[in-house]
Amino acid sequence: MMRFQWQIPWFLSFFILWYPAVLFADESEYVEWQAVGDAIPEPLGGLQGDPVRGKAVVIDRDSGNCLACHHMPIPEEPMHGTVAPPLDGVGSRLSEGQLRLRVVNEQRINPNTIMPALYKRPGEYHRPHPAYKTTVLTAQEVEDVVAYLMTLK
Repeated sequence: MMRFQWQIPWFLSFFILWYPAVLFADESEYVEWQAVGDAIPEPLGGLQGDPVRGKAVVIDRDSGNCLACHHMPIPEEPMHGTVAPPLDGVGSRLSEGQLRLRVVNEQRINPNTIMPALYKRPGEYHRPHPAYKTTVLTAQEVEDVVAYLMTLK
């Protein structure tokens, strides 16, 4: 006798498990920020960045994914991008506040950039599915990435 066995495809099980978490993400985690000229002078939420965590975010393909577009002085990581400016020495060229605004929303500096805004108010992202309401990076991750970029002198 043949018995029917119900199997859910892996992508459907992933959707079922994670969709509610993304759809109902806590929007209170978003920290308001204020740009002054071409910079955000104050750390988001007064948070302190950690360069070691920042480097991890930069190379994480599911998070910052900076290497997809930028070349960076991280020789142990393969496949650096060439679409965007190289970030070697960026900590010498830009201030902490200038880096923060570029990570948060480069489009405020250059409206024609292809770099996505990594820290927008939830609901401001124009994505095809309502589940995508949250920021790409958290405020802490933004500060960690800025701290790492400041080490690139």
